[in-house]
Amino acid sequence: MRVVIAEDAVLIRAGVERLLADDGIETVAAVGDGDALVDAVVAHRPDLAVVDVRMAPTFTDEGLRAALRARTEVPGLPVLVLSQYVEESYALDLLSSGSGGVGYLLKERVADVADFLDAVRRVARGGTAIDPEVIAQLMARGRRSPVGDLTPRETEVLALMAEGLSNLAIGTRLVVSPGAVEKHIGNIFGKLALEPSADEHRRVRAVLTYLRR
Repeated sequence: MRVVIAEDAVLIRAGVERLLADDGIETVAAVGDGDALVDAVVAHRPDLAVVDVRMAPTFTDEGLRAALRARTEVPGLPVLVLSQYVEESYALDLLSSGSGGVGYLLKERVADVADFLDAVRRVARGGTAIDPEVIAQLMARGRRSPVGDLTPRETEVLALMAEGLSNLAIGTRLVVSPGAVEKHIGNIFGKLALEPSADEHRRVRAVLTYLRR
């Protein structure tokens, strides 16, 4: 796997690069600003971009805006965003930015190396990895959506899908069989009116619907 890292803090950037290298993941570029991120993505066409939301010069949303620009230049680019805080609008902007894997993790999650590396590989494969704290805050907004038609168990399954868990992992967490998980997911797709499509990932679309509720 080939990765581009965009992080203005040198020590954090080097630390993430080391974690990836120890797991056999190559960093083809490590940059400190948004313009350099876009240039690196266009030049290297990586399997994943790991991006800090806030970078110089204003330390607001430069990283996120650069990631969205990069996805325009390289459609389907998987992006894993790291943020110091839960910033709901940023998370939704990223998740709504098109096809391809997406992830939004709080930086403190990087300390759990195994989970972080799992998120890296999951997003690079086109999946999702959303921090549970982000999910909790987005849910708290409580807007009406088709998600309200799900049963409590189906909502639990969809929440774990949003975290990026596989069917097997969901079954283990909820102590139910893989067949039961597949049935719940089928019901979720039906209630959210997500028909099979060759161009879109129903699992990601379900997660987006869930986070926008």
